[in-house]
Amino acid sequence: MDKTLSRDGTSIAYRRRGDGPPVILVGGALSTSADEATLAALLAPRFTVVTYDRRGRGASGHGGPYTPRREIEDLTAVAAAAGERVSLFGMLSGGALALEATAAGLPVDLLAVYEPPYTPGADGLLHKSRCTTLLHRLLENGDRGGAVELYLSRTGVPQETITRMRRAPLWPGLEAVAHTLAYDDALLGDGSVPAGRLASITARTLVVTGGFSTARAHETTLALAAAIPRARHRTLTGQTRELAPHVIAPVLSDFFATDVFLRWAS
Repeated sequence: MDKTLSRDGTSIAYRRRGDGPPVILVGGALSTSADEATLAALLAPRFTVVTYDRRGRGASGHGGPYTPRREIEDLTAVAAAAGERVSLFGMLSGGALALEATAAGLPVDLLAVYEPPYTPGADGLLHKSRCTTLLHRLLENGDRGGAVELYLSRTGVPQETITRMRRAPLWPGLEAVAHTLAYDDALLGDGSVPAGRLASITARTLVVTGGFSTARAHETTLALAAAIPRARHRTLTGQTRELAPHVIAPVLSDFFATDVFLRWAS
């Protein structure tokens, strides 16, 4: 993997695949660049696809005290290494990061996000607040496994599945990045859709949800699409929060290969 330095000096590891207009994949909670490899390979025939380890994960550094601004600076550094202008696809909380970075002024041609997990509404904001408090308590007590379990249960994973996962080889890897759950939590603020900031996004934007996702996911993505001036909404039949790479790849390929590809090729 190549590395670039974020503004605060933290080393951020990234990998390129393919050739064409640059597209950066921004992973969600507990993910590393390895989790984006399948989607990257599917897009690489048409694009230069960049995957990276977000701060505190994989081969990237931790840096100092976390703020969402630090992650925006990380993504900005990766974008600078990828090309003058990029397109972004953000998955779940990675979608929130992609939205915040674009709203903060990152030069983005096209932006696509899948189900950024905001939780608008009185019940959603209260639940988010309680989960944030519990998450920080677990991490402060060194209970990484408990923090991962909290995240999984909050995203709808049944308890019996979590119990099996705890015995699986993948569990130590999840615990290794459990501290970054606090980063994703901070990116989502109080859980409300940041409509005021998103109104400043000028990039053409695609907001996607799964046909089998929750009612809240549908409502939230519709609210996001309404808040972003040049956004449109799309529902992928049969998909859930666990998005299949082979389903989203042609959607992204068609979306990203518009006038951006023509300008890049010329």
